[in-house]
Amino acid sequence: MVINLLPFALFFVLLAIFSLDRVLMIVVFFTPLSLPLKELAGGLSFDMFLPTEPLLFGVLLIFLLRVSADRGFDRRILSHPVSIAIWIYLLWLFVTTLTSTMFLVSFKFLLVRIWFIVGFYLLAMKLFDSNRKFDQFVWVYVTALLLVIAYTIFRHAGFGLLNKQAAHWVMTPFFNDHTSYGAVLAMFIPIMAFFSVRKDFSPSVKWLARGVLGVLFIAFILSYTRAAWLSLIFAIGIWVLILLKIRFRTMVITAVSLISVVLLFQNQLVQYLERNEDESSSNLLEHFSSMSNITSDASNLERLNRWGCAIRMFEERPVFGFGPGTYMFKYAPFQLSRDKTIISTNMGDAGNAHSEYLGPLSESGLAGMLTFLLVVIMVVYTSVKTYSRLKDPRLKGILVSTFLGLVTYYAHGFMNNFLDTDKAAVPFWAFTAMIVWIDLNSRSAKVD
Repeated sequence: MVINLLPFALFFVLLAIFSLDRVLMIVVFFTPLSLPLKELAGGLSFDMFLPTEPLLFGVLLIFLLRVSADRGFDRRILSHPVSIAIWIYLLWLFVTTLTSTMFLVSFKFLLVRIWFIVGFYLLAMKLFDSNRKFDQFVWVYVTALLLVIAYTIFRHAGFGLLNKQAAHWVMTPFFNDHTSYGAVLAMFIPIMAFFSVRKDFSPSVKWLARGVLGVLFIAFILSYTRAAWLSLIFAIGIWVLILLKIRFRTMVITAVSLISVVLLFQNQLVQYLERNEDESSSNLLEHFSSMSNITSDASNLERLNRWGCAIRMFEERPVFGFGPGTYMFKYAPFQLSRDKTIISTNMGDAGNAHSEYLGPLSESGLAGMLTFLLVVIMVVYTSVKTYSRLKDPRLKGILVSTFLGLVTYYAHGFMNNFLDTDKAAVPFWAFTAMIVWIDLNSRSAKVD
């Protein structure tokens, strides 16, 4: 079996050496279609996504060899404020890996995070330096995603498209569940919306983009992912602020004020939310309104349970946390009996912290959460500042739509976390790379 795979491995090694951009595009195509190793070979104590993660590991090795041979990498990229925030984030992940309660788990988590960043932040930025490679990235990813959508809707139709329970799992094995599926769909909707009106596209390409946008939106609704629905609404609100040319400082002050109000009136807010008794259902309006039901909706209550565990884990190890990637193995003892739901497990073997912010808080301490927030803040700051400087309508459109795609994930990250999976990590870091590329090259007027 292994010997039969050697010719393919040799082929990809040679391709990576002589044409690394093609390997990256192959990874992009297979990302929506990748399968967990455990789906193919059960009983294993570890897991990875095939074929994307082995390919990215190879890309990481080739990258290190190239950097050694060339004695460095583009300093403009390495010294960009977003890049510096990422290095700080990775450095703290490294530190907390060394102090982890489960070193091998944390080391694998760190390694996966590194190869995603190397492949789809550093190398993707060099890839985007070629003519319209970002467009190619989007089309390649979306083409494969459309195959998954067709598979998902076909399976869903067998149970009835309004069957909410079936909507939770019909996208397996390509996506773990409907939440990650909905999150990825939300990330690409703003970009396809821009493609559908983009002036430098021919009418036929724009109509193709409109058709794809329609399919993405239908799949998005049928995913029954309330957090993704809310994240897209939030992104639309940010888009309105951009159109109104609200200054970055004003946005920050408004955000801080809103958070302060929520914290100040949290007791009254909880009392108000407890009055909502709408359960998640096949009725789309009831399903959406059930998002604020913290009295009887099992999904919402379980999310509160996981958040509570993350906070209690942080209180026990506030500086270094339990180690990157360890939440799912450590949260069980931190569950309180009063917080458990019908979908809780005593062994605590049902997943992660359901938050891209509280997860790092429990796994890498306060600095873990703050360093990730620093990355988000620097991307937001760079996007707003670059947008105000750009004159080219095409680049402004790409910047805004890419940024809004990231905003959907930033918002969704309050309720779920998927950056340890290739499905979300590949577009997340590629969109970040595109924003930084536009910022760097718009300063020197090097755009095409």
